[in-house]
Amino acid sequence: MKSVITGVGRYIPTVIKTNGDFALHRFYDENQLPIPLDPEAIARKFETITGIEERRYTTSDMNCSDMATSAAEDAIQDVNCDRETIDQIIVAHNFGDVVKHTIQTDMIPSIASRVKHNLGIKNPNCVAYDLIFGCPGWLQGLIQAHAFIQAGMAKKCLVIGAEALSRVLDQHDRDSMIFSDGAGATILELQDSNSGILSFSAQSHCEDEVTYLNLGKSNFPESDPRIRYVKMKGRKVYEYAIKNVPLAMKDCLDKAGVSITDVKKIFIHQANEKLDEAIVRELFKLYGVSNMPEHLMPMNIHKLGNSSVATIPTLLSMVKREEMNGYKITEGDIVLFASVGAGMNINAVCYRV
Repeated sequence: MKSVITGVGRYIPTVIKTNGDFALHRFYDENQLPIPLDPEAIARKFETITGIEERRYTTSDMNCSDMATSAAEDAIQDVNCDRETIDQIIVAHNFGDVVKHTIQTDMIPSIASRVKHNLGIKNPNCVAYDLIFGCPGWLQGLIQAHAFIQAGMAKKCLVIGAEALSRVLDQHDRDSMIFSDGAGATILELQDSNSGILSFSAQSHCEDEVTYLNLGKSNFPESDPRIRYVKMKGRKVYEYAIKNVPLAMKDCLDKAGVSITDVKKIFIHQANEKLDEAIVRELFKLYGVSNMPEHLMPMNIHKLGNSSVATIPTLLSMVKREEMNGYKITEGDIVLFASVGAGMNINAVCYRV
């Protein structure tokens, strides 16, 4: 009996923000000193490094819980399941609902409770709760759902990743250009099947790494220091990820008894194009393989940006529905999911389609 992904769904916001839109911004460094480059040059350099051409922001009338609900509805319709039979609703996010033009996060009631309410689920045995685990939150939710299913405590779980990062961005920080909004959802069920989760790996590094992503004051010199925004030590995150993520991915494959040459697709958190490519290259090096096969690592970061917990389930839905040219998954394929983010946290899941 396996934990099988039976339904996928997503919500992609409608507001497109291109790199050119940042040309009017004034950027400052972490010491609140002006960056001596034209904003257009900063945006061009940013695109070269990250691969991001544009990103999506949600409209002012929508919050994280609204996007999560839309993605959940999409996943439920994808598998055509009775929503009253869902045992758990797990929603991964990091900031809850943040009303446009405010700075206060709202997580009471939980985002998962709001989603259950919005879905109209009346069954009191459907337990709804949130998961805060940085960008790897959705994948950790999948691991938790798998554990509950294998323990006999659930048969069907709805796992959602949703984030509205545009509400917590410092427009004077060039790192803010990487982040975006969105939501992705999956339904994980107990089935007698050859498909399903084969293994997983998860780690938390909370020494010096704990501050690599946090909340801090704006880079703008005249800003109110009491108002805090999401902050990232980009170089530290890059070095940490290159060193640790490939090891966790290999650990996951080794637990499943799977070689890297058996993996057909790698769904990696859409953090940064160059970073993701470097992580996968390092993974192959651990196996003594120098060349990556083509069409191994689908990416949607170029148009959607980094929507944190939403990147992998959104990407999965696009590939499963054959909406990405050159990428598809078929029955029997071995795929590897992997993510890294605030904590610092890392996880990976090996899955047979």
